[in-house]
Amino acid sequence: MKGNTKRKWLLGLYIFTVLSAVFSSVAYAAGDPMSAVNNLSNFIFGLIRAIGMIILGFGVVQVGLSFKSHDPSQRANGFLTLAGGIIITFTKEILNIITG
Repeated sequence: MKGNTKRKWLLGLYIFTVLSAVFSSVAYAAGDPMSAVNNLSNFIFGLIRAIGMIILGFGVVQVGLSFKSHDPSQRANGFLTLAGGIIITFTKEILNIITG
């Protein structure tokens, strides 16, 4: 296989795996609709938390590099990325606090 074809095939396999995991977790609780919704909600919030952790790590690296290069604009962007990563990581907890 060529590189581009192989990459598309692996992307399709990854998408299929993720979608099958989502739908199997929803179908697993077929007896109780609320448990299916809760399972899907937990899965989605888990994905959001993972993305937030990646952004948080990127913000830490950006702040560290800004201190090394003495670049104030990069430092400001790093702290904004860091704050955004914290907010995205703790989205579920923030929503629980807001809704009571």
